[in-house]
Amino acid sequence: MSTTDLSVVICVYTEDRWEDILAAVDSVARQSLPALETLLVVDHNPALLVRLGQEYKEHAREGGVRVLANAGPRGLSAGRNTGIAAARGAIIAFLDDDAVAERDWLLHFAAGYDDPRVMAVGGRTMPAWASGRRPAWFPEEFDWVVGCTYRGLPPGKVRVRNVLGGNASFRREAFDAAGGFATGIGRDGDKRPLGCEETELCIRLAKAIPDAVLLIDDRAVIHHKVPLVRERFGYFRTRAYAEGLSKALVARSVGADKGLESERRYTTRVLPAGVVRGLRDFTLGRAGGAGRAGAIVTGVAVAAGGYVLGSLRARRGGATFTVAPIGVPAGEAEQEKTEREETEEAAA
Repeated sequence: MSTTDLSVVICVYTEDRWEDILAAVDSVARQSLPALETLLVVDHNPALLVRLGQEYKEHAREGGVRVLANAGPRGLSAGRNTGIAAARGAIIAFLDDDAVAERDWLLHFAAGYDDPRVMAVGGRTMPAWASGRRPAWFPEEFDWVVGCTYRGLPPGKVRVRNVLGGNASFRREAFDAAGGFATGIGRDGDKRPLGCEETELCIRLAKAIPDAVLLIDDRAVIHHKVPLVRERFGYFRTRAYAEGLSKALVARSVGADKGLESERRYTTRVLPAGVVRGLRDFTLGRAGGAGRAGAIVTGVAVAAGGYVLGSLRARRGGATFTVAPIGVPAGEAEQEKTEREETEEAAA
């Protein structure tokens, strides 16, 4: 695959992550397989938009960095859709703004597309704990709480139902067939940490292209920063509850069979094994064993509570999301509108 085939989209929203954003962009620039471009999509933050524009004003060229404003409503999904619409590559990869990619990240993504049936390739996301080490009570089975690959996912290069959005790539044809990320379901800045937008998209993609193959290649590694606030049990509970709310929306959209297909195995096999492992560690005197077992039970309970409440809201029409086709970026659309108006005025 040539360098002209890969665009990287990084969605950003706060100046508090300034150093993280620069590190993310730098990790893309150091890839063994260079990208065509890096698109920084700023989510309704004019000051950050101007600051990044100045930072990368000398890099808005082939193989460089382009800074864009989110053309849709506030939130991660609309930001990603803006990046998709503006991207020139045949493959579009997504990287979180507080993560750094290993040198061969894009190389492994690109290799996955040798099979024309492959519509998405994800990778492995490793937590970079701000405290320097995993909290003793934090179970690996719940690493998705902090946006990372969790215990229970199959190793190697395997087919999956969905990829994880902060470390993923898609063929452009995937968005042509299925539309973009749904707005109203995922994250919106620092509000309640909802998710599942990539799950909903992948299920929708499989419906639109029945023979589509979605892969995870765990050699495509990124390191995702976990701030101290997300190492706390309060955040753990909040994120698990929000996941239940989000799963209810997905199940309402695509049906419980597809929406909860992977989750059934996770809750009936992976999590019970994690509880047993934690209790065994406790009996052997290993640090955090009881805490990990308790965290798993708590996480399941609050996620289930969120799912029940989310299902009730969805049935009453109180929680909805929308899927828009990928269109022309807002800036280009505005330019086209201006040119059209000028033409009409001249004709008059």
